[in-house]
Amino acid sequence: MSAVSFRALDLNLLKVFEALMTEGSVTRAANALTMTQPAVSNALARLRDALGDPLFVRSGTGIRPTQRAVVLWEPIGEALESVRGALDEQVFDPGRAQREFSLSMSDYVASLVMPKLVNHLGEIAPKARVHTIPNTVLEIADQLEDNRVDCVLSVYVNEAQQPAAIRSRSLWTVDYACFMRRDHPFAVRKRLSTRAFLNARHVDVSLAGKTLPSYDLFLASRGLSRNLVATVNHYSAAYEIVRQSDLIAVLPRDLRSQSRHAPFLHAMPLPLQAPPRIVSLFWHQRNDTVPAQRWLRETLVGMFTRSD
Repeated sequence: MSAVSFRALDLNLLKVFEALMTEGSVTRAANALTMTQPAVSNALARLRDALGDPLFVRSGTGIRPTQRAVVLWEPIGEALESVRGALDEQVFDPGRAQREFSLSMSDYVASLVMPKLVNHLGEIAPKARVHTIPNTVLEIADQLEDNRVDCVLSVYVNEAQQPAAIRSRSLWTVDYACFMRRDHPFAVRKRLSTRAFLNARHVDVSLAGKTLPSYDLFLASRGLSRNLVATVNHYSAAYEIVRQSDLIAVLPRDLRSQSRHAPFLHAMPLPLQAPPRIVSLFWHQRNDTVPAQRWLRETLVGMFTRSD
């Protein structure tokens, strides 16, 4: 922003910019600001003129920020938060908040997180609501960019490609084992040879439905492949297939979430251990300073961070 444009800019417009960034919709921004939609649209037109950028473009049912808006958001968001803090020490009161939160995660992660989280919210934030949305790993950044969810709890396929606007915090390391039904012919062995393991018929989970499971990418990096005969897009389905067939599977060892399967399954160490996979909490930087969002993140980190 040049000095000239700053002198000409109505600073009230920055509150509109903040609302559009955090709400992802002109309608919701208008509600949050107790303004009419035409007034918000008019303010956005003035912002665009002052800054020489569209700032927001239509996306699905809402709007998404341009690159220029994302770059501006960090300093502007922090500045507004500082001013707000100096004026009224804004805090989130979970006991009274009628807030809806949306979390994206797989059924495996949801089965670990949701029972504890729902009980916690019932005690601490009884008027809050929480919804889960399927996670396909590939859509993590898009779900957050498009404001479809507040947070994602997931592993990330390639941290090096994580967009700069997406923040993350590690929660726990997933421990994998080789699962089979209790009366599987392999179950009497103490350990599987690499050859027997690779030649056995496997099922695995591909949340996106058509991408190669990460374990196969790991094997390919070592010049190996296994006999993968089925993929499903839910962990619970994979455990059920293993329970009812001769297929084996590389799945999270933590079966607390799958207690109805546990008595019927046998776990063995993997002959080929892939690098650890970490479930992390992901959020968009525009929500860094939103009090309700910060409270949700601190709650999740406090409840689910494990020191492995």
